[in-house]
Formats: sequence, structure tokens, C-alpha cells
Amino acid sequence: MYNSKDYFKYIANKDNVKLKDYLKDNGISSRFYREVTRESVILVNDKVTKNNILLKKGDEILVKIPEEKLNAEAEEGPIHILYEDDDLLVVNKEPYMVTHTAKSNINNTLLNYACYYFKKQDIKRKVRFVNRLDRDTSGIVIIAKNSHAHSTISAQFEDDTVIKKYIALTKNNFKTNKVGIIELPIKRTEEGIKRTISEDGKYSKTGYEVLEENEDIAIVKLRLYTGRTHQIRVHLSHMGCSIIGDELYGEKSDIINRQALHCFYIEFDHPRSGNRLKIEAPLFDDMKKIL
Repeated sequence: MYNSKDYFKYIANKDNVKLKDYLKDNGISSRFYREVTRESVILVNDKVTKNNILLKKGDEILVKIPEEKLNAEAEEGPIHILYEDDDLLVVNKEPYMVTHTAKSNINNTLLNYACYYFKKQDIKRKVRFVNRLDRDTSGIVIIAKNSHAHSTISAQFEDDTVIKKYIALTKNNFKTNKVGIIELPIKRTEEGIKRTISEDGKYSKTGYEVLEENEDIAIVKLRLYTGRTHQIRVHLSHMGCSIIGDELYGEKSDIINRQALHCFYIEFDHPRSGNRLKIEAPLFDDMKKIL
């Protein structure tokens, strides 16, 4: 039986178009097409097909999303759901939480918690992060429930059609420049983790607007036009407006135990419907207190 959690459904709207071309025109990547063809999970009018047949107008195409094993140990933990459907799980990541497992972090990560949620909801596929946030940065993380959704939204990130906005609490050295664009190239330093401004770095663009301020602190809204590692932190630090609590690019704070940075808004096209999704994430208590 057809269900939208496990299948993509299409109705051919013209005659004599090849199956692969039709699916490509409807957003199915060549890689995903090869995957589902190999698994024999494309049905045309309820018949399994592995061939690139010619479709007729009105043909019903069902593409079954292959089942997969979870890609980390499932652990129960906090998942703050902002949006969910058959293709996506968008969450508000807590501060102090690592997004993905690594050699030094194999437990208590967002990946572990998402695996537990997938298992509980009987979603038999890998957890795929479309974007990630630093351990101490809170806010929106998009999790794709299938490889098609992942590749489709990832392509939007590469094409810079995703709108991503942050709130930061920074040192107030903005003076007269309350709104602006920072276009400074960023490169990795010899230390590995840290980034710096350098002429031979990668092009990076950040928009900023000071919303409120006092003598010491500014509340700043930021938009990422490119997605370099630590981009906002590096750009603001270079301006002399480092994020409060950012020990890597600024200094330790006695009012917050992390960099006061939160991804509060994201906008992108839905991988299945094509509709524009706009999602917001509330601040967590440590930043709320300072505000």
C-alpha cells in the first residue's frame, strides 16, 4: 500500500518521456535514481521496473525509498521539534550539544538522539544532517529522512538559495555602522580549529544589523550569505565586536558559558512539494536571561 513516508508518488503529465528524465525533471537526482533502480523499488502502474521505459500520460509512478540501518547508537535525549513531515525533521539544537558523533564524541550527540527518535517512529533510514552547528551554538538544524531530501536541500545550500539568520550578543563596538555587509575571505589557521581573515582564504559574506544596544553589549541580527566554518564568529571578531562568551575569538564571559549565538530562522524550498518553508526557533534560557 502507498504511503508518503516510504514512497514518492508521481502521475505522468505527457506521453513518450523516459522514466529517468521524468524523475529528474521532478527533482530525483541521478544518484538516487541509480540507488532505487538497483534496489528494484520503482513501480509504474503497480509493476516493478528496472528499465528506463517510455511513460504515457496518466501513468502512476511510485518510487520506494530504500530502508537503511541507523548510522549511530540510539540514545534517548532532548529533541526540540520545530517542523516535521515525511521528508524532514527540523529541530532546535540545545547549546553544549555536539551535532555529529566523532572519535571524541560517540555518545550524547544530536545524532544519537535523532537515531533514537527515528527508531521510535519506525523510520528505517539513516539520520542525515543537512546543516550543522558548533557545539556551543544553538538553533536550527535540518535533518533529512531520506537521501533525496538531503541532496535536494544540500544543493540549495550550495546555490546560496537558503536564507539563514542568527541572533548574537556581542561587544558593542559598532559605533556608527549599525547595518552592513562584511565581505572578508576566511582560511584555516595552522592550529586547525581556528579560522582567520586572509587574502588567500575563501570568499565569505555576512550581513548584520544592530537591533538594540547599550554601552557594553549589542543585540545583532545576522544573515549568512556563505557558509564557512566559524564565519560569523571570525567576521565579528575581526570588527572588534566579538560574540559574548566566545573564548576562541574573544574572551570568557561571566554572564554566559558559551558563545551567545543562535540560529533563529531558516528558509528553503521543500524537497518534495517545492513550497517555500520558513522556520523560526526560539532562544534558549541562557540568552533570554541576558536579553
